Amino acid sequence: MESQNLSLPANFINRELSFLEFNQRVLDLAQDASVPLLERLRFLSISSANLDEFFEIRVATLYERRENGATTIGRDGRTVGEQIDAIHERTRRLVAEQYRVLNQVLTPALIEAGIDLTYRPTLCEADEIALERHFQLNVEPVLSPLALDPARPFPRIQNKSLNFIVRLEGTDAFGRDTNLAIVQVPRSLPRVIVMPGDSANGRLRLTYLSAVIQRYVGHLFEGMEVKGCWQFRVTRNSDLFVDEEEVDDLRRAIEGELADRRYGDAVRLETAEDCPTELSQFLLEQFGLAADDHYRLAGPVNLNRLAAVYDIADRPDLKYPSYTSGLPARFGDGDLFAAIRENDVLVHHPFQSFVPVMDFLRRAARDPNVLAIKQTLYRSGSDSAVVDALVEAARNGKDVTVIIELMARFDEAANLELASRLQEAGAHVVYGVVGFKTHAKMILVVRREEGALKRYCHIGTGNYHAKTARAYTDYGLFTADDAIGQDMHELFLQLTSLTRTPKLRKLLQSPFSLHDTLLQSIAKETEEAKAGRPARIIAKMNSLIEPRIIEALYAASCAGVEIDLIIRGICALRPGVPGVSENIRVRSILGRFLEHSRVYYFANKGRHKLWCSSADWMERNFFRRVEVAVPIDRPKLRTRIISDLEAWLADNTNAWELKPDGTYERLQHGEDLPYCAQDAMLARYAE
Repeated sequence: MESQNLSLPANFINRELSFLEFNQRVLDLAQDASVPLLERLRFLSISSANLDEFFEIRVATLYERRENGATTIGRDGRTVGEQIDAIHERTRRLVAEQYRVLNQVLTPALIEAGIDLTYRPTLCEADEIALERHFQLNVEPVLSPLALDPARPFPRIQNKSLNFIVRLEGTDAFGRDTNLAIVQVPRSLPRVIVMPGDSANGRLRLTYLSAVIQRYVGHLFEGMEVKGCWQFRVTRNSDLFVDEEEVDDLRRAIEGELADRRYGDAVRLETAEDCPTELSQFLLEQFGLAADDHYRLAGPVNLNRLAAVYDIADRPDLKYPSYTSGLPARFGDGDLFAAIRENDVLVHHPFQSFVPVMDFLRRAARDPNVLAIKQTLYRSGSDSAVVDALVEAARNGKDVTVIIELMARFDEAANLELASRLQEAGAHVVYGVVGFKTHAKMILVVRREEGALKRYCHIGTGNYHAKTARAYTDYGLFTADDAIGQDMHELFLQLTSLTRTPKLRKLLQSPFSLHDTLLQSIAKETEEAKAGRPARIIAKMNSLIEPRIIEALYAASCAGVEIDLIIRGICALRPGVPGVSENIRVRSILGRFLEHSRVYYFANKGRHKLWCSSADWMERNFFRRVEVAVPIDRPKLRTRIISDLEAWLADNTNAWELKPDGTYERLQHGEDLPYCAQDAMLARYAE
């Protein structure tokens, strides 16, 4: 098969538009009648949160490039300006769909199910009195309305905060005409309110904070007439800027940047649908935004806050069935270290519990034979049991070294706090490598056994975060393999002392060996296919956008390699293009759990090479992060992961197929029996 020019822009999908397609798939789940109703509401809130972060980071970056005069052509052939225009066009359709789903699909379904979530509730006299009293006691005391006049210019508005612009008529307390005011709502107030009073007929009655404020905003302006009150929200650039060449104290620099994050440059204005044009224009001018940056919403701003309904409503019949994560059979009440020493142990979260990881750390913290614990932390949560175990270990006299990534986006403040806790306990805390985020997931325990030192390792595809381990699919490998232990020792030396590491024996590492090894592995499959022998690649990850990897996959496809890619989110590769990618299939799986594990499989002449990794196939993961991939050498474990890959490829319930034009089509089981990989794995590990 003759290959086309593999670098043609037509063969690459725009990454920003690919993200919006991903978010559309999340929104599709919000209107899927086979998904429990409150889970559908949660998917809608996830779609909103995803879009917020997209504007805070990706769109903000494009705006910065435009401000700096960049007109660079992207790999898909679009200039910066064309990318921004395409984003606005696609986002408007997505936002309109979000509010259609809320107003026409979910709200009526909730009411039918006994949950009255309404923006303008119909109130009897007693309800009216109770709700007004709730406003006076619980809302009004924390609001600070600001009338606009020369002495009170337009206030600084925090990123993604709820605000109202109020049109007034009349004179203020000092006899002056006042026309406009701004009401800023603190984040401490819940955005969904349980209606006061008894619920009628066992129904749960809810309304929005924004609706309550609009109803009673007149209390804030006694003696004046409120002519209108409209909600608005501004989204700002939230990327931290730290000049890594000039900074001499990374922690202090990040603390300074965090203080300013709430007031970065504006990138999007959202207003109520009925906000008058002149007031919308006034707001756009205050934020330095153009008309294209304005989004009118047919409902409350920030649908992400609807996730509160899921927690408020005690309705297990409207949620996914509860489940209990299993434990590996070899991790009972016996000697955990002996079990690992006997053979590698693979844990698959959330189908299997995160408890073994916690037990590994806790037992290491209390074991008198353990001398040292070393760990990387990227995201662990503000109230982390993992950190509790490390603090206990340090207080018990263990040598504890923790590599904390301060630049973990939106977790910087939590990581600063955790770092302080660890340092106070006596642990050695290192803030990664400036310019290279430490994204690898590693634990190394050094234990004295029979007069010698033995290393025990855990390497994972996901974060050391007990809460997300119940929602994200990830693999974790426990091993006492000497070569892996030595490799991990070298990696921790590199991260703490910045020394050069010798060639690693088994582990692959970014920014050094991972990218080249993957290119070599793809090339080997390509040569096998050219020689007429079977060749196969299966890769599962969150995102695929790195150009050289994509071009290598195109070349492999042209040679006849069968390639299946399971890419949950962004994918810049176009499958099924004649003469370029006819042998490549791309699917996205979205369901109850967030598919987060990264797995790379190569047939390797029938010898089956397989790695689990922390790295997606993106430029940042290959060249600007510290990442690790671990080979799965034990045949039984390798077979188990290959079986999982086959299950994901057989899914005809939660799978979407990427088409050559960059759009996705949801797979239908048709006359076949429905098969959901996540449900199958839940059943398998429950046995």
